[in-house]
Amino acid sequence: MFNFFANIFGYLLNAIYGFVNNYGLAIIIFTIILKLIMLPISMKQQKTMKKSAKIQKKVKEIQKKYSNDQVRQSQEMMDLYKKENMSPFSGCLSSIIQFIIILSVFYLVSKPLTYMKHVDASLLDSYATEISQNSDDAMRYREIAIIKAKGNVDENVNLNMNFLGLDLSDVPTQDLKNWKVYVIPVLYVITSIFSISLTMNMNKKPKDEEEKENEENKPKEKEQDAMEEMNKQMKFMMPFMTVSIALIAPLGLALYWLVSNLLMICERLFINKLVKDEEV
Repeated sequence: MFNFFANIFGYLLNAIYGFVNNYGLAIIIFTIILKLIMLPISMKQQKTMKKSAKIQKKVKEIQKKYSNDQVRQSQEMMDLYKKENMSPFSGCLSSIIQFIIILSVFYLVSKPLTYMKHVDASLLDSYATEISQNSDDAMRYREIAIIKAKGNVDENVNLNMNFLGLDLSDVPTQDLKNWKVYVIPVLYVITSIFSISLTMNMNKKPKDEEEKENEENKPKEKEQDAMEEMNKQMKFMMPFMTVSIALIAPLGLALYWLVSNLLMICERLFINKLVKDEEV
């Protein structure tokens, strides 16, 4: 499945590259197009998150009232979601689509000659055999290694990977002494933390409302606070977990993630403003 989408994305990325003749710029435009395609789904997801936050008080009331009757509790919860025209699984579709896109783009950026340039497999095998005699480590991303070694002598495997003084074919763990390879991964982590903080602040309840709810059931609230704190920590750990992948992948992938984060921040600010205006 990921191969299928990587192939489709590859045609789009190659078409963009044909106009701009720069891999980095092509990735930025490609990312913007993907975000625009995903915008309706993202808008629906953020509206659902806002609505979900609003009905949390009712959800807690149901949980408290029918704590000893799980069947009745489930029925009441379903009735509540039906009344509010919501689904408890409404956020799943967006998450699944985003997961598919992330892995498909990873396939694409890891193998641009296969999915983007559609180079004959036999030619790639031939070049890979030749290059592997000099460096086994480079074969982790063999198509990136082929571009580096043969791009200047064979137009079929050539891609302009130079972007703002960075070589997007570089893999940080294969060039530890070059400080430039850390620029994009570090910026990615910074924008990820900012994006997560923004999302959490948008979904935060007003302080006075939260204090009222805390007084109702303090022992239960302590449990929920502990869970929320754990979720918060996990959310902030995610960028660092993801950047570990960026450090062993070509910089082109980290650039895609960085641009995605920047666009996501703009998207959330725009959609949040839009949702607020609709509520007025």
